[in-house]
Amino acid sequence: MVDLDILAFARLFKEAYIKCFGHAMDGPITETESKIFCNKILQQTGLSIGWKSVKNYSFFIVDNSGLKQENPSVATLDTLARYVLGAPFTTEIQRKNNESHYPYWFLYKEKSVKHTEKPDYKKLAWRVSVSTAGIIFIVVLIVCLKLFNTPGPVQFTDYFKDTDEGTMLNNGWFVKSKDTAYWGKRGEKPGMLTLYTLKGDTWPNPTFKPGIKNLLLREVPADCFTAEVHLSNFIPNQEWQQAGILLLEDTSFTGKSIRLSLAFNDFFAGEPRPREILVQAITSLGDGFSKPEEVAHIPVVYPDSAIYNPLMLKNLDNPALRVEKNGKKFRFLYAGGITEMGAFKEMATIEFDMKPRYIGIFAIKGHTNSGNMPVRFKFFRMIGGACN
Repeated sequence: MVDLDILAFARLFKEAYIKCFGHAMDGPITETESKIFCNKILQQTGLSIGWKSVKNYSFFIVDNSGLKQENPSVATLDTLARYVLGAPFTTEIQRKNNESHYPYWFLYKEKSVKHTEKPDYKKLAWRVSVSTAGIIFIVVLIVCLKLFNTPGPVQFTDYFKDTDEGTMLNNGWFVKSKDTAYWGKRGEKPGMLTLYTLKGDTWPNPTFKPGIKNLLLREVPADCFTAEVHLSNFIPNQEWQQAGILLLEDTSFTGKSIRLSLAFNDFFAGEPRPREILVQAITSLGDGFSKPEEVAHIPVVYPDSAIYNPLMLKNLDNPALRVEKNGKKFRFLYAGGITEMGAFKEMATIEFDMKPRYIGIFAIKGHTNSGNMPVRFKFFRMIGGACN
């Protein structure tokens, strides 16, 4: 590719990324992001691009050394241009028959070249002199609008009425470490999302890498937020069966993380203590730090006592977990009860220097041989906005 083509391609790729994800590209994109990117392009244009190629393009664009070259085909460039310019939906066959000259790429490149041409300084000076007053007016107007029209919070709610994978992807969810057999059971109870407590953990282990199967993730929309998840009749009864909310700096488990879960525990290092169902919160500093920190360990039900008073387990008919982030402060809350109107109670508040990029919901059992228990998720909500 000639220099002008490279510049146009780089600008086109960055614009397509912003259109897909809503923010500028700050580095090479991940495999998961590449797949989401390609799926969005396919849905809008009807044309496909390989996710591995997209990932390689991002490395090429970020790397300014010029040592690694990429030469996307004209068909690929046209597909990206169609996505950015909002071209009508088509198919590969229709494009081959009607638009084999790839008009959208050449249209975009022409605009891009004009954008990079040297300006006519006489005309530019005249335009600046004429528009100075207008610019000042616009700046004042923008300042006033910002003062009197503060953006409202970003809110997302999912009642999991439709667990079709395409619908969930369109709603911003994506799945990491898919276990096809159990992921296929996600809609087995209509009106709820079902995950199973499969083997996996974020707790460091010399034998197993950190990982959670069927981890359902979405991007965090703001620096400060409140997020909560509601479960249905979740009563874990074997070692380290648990479900809850996960906050991550990255999807590879190398960065910082926070895990909030409702869990079963019967391990007390030999101490004679009763089994417990507890709310647990764990922070991790990420790769290079071998030990996480348990910042909350609050029993909510003792199953042994429930043998004599079964009504105690009714408090787990409608359990819910909530995380609130304001600056570096994280607040963890739990609600239980026979009805859905049980009040949240604070379990712990900590200060932790972390800016989560992703939030997820999960079900795991650590690396134990406990049963694969179904967990019914009936509600997720997240509200993000400016920090106080």
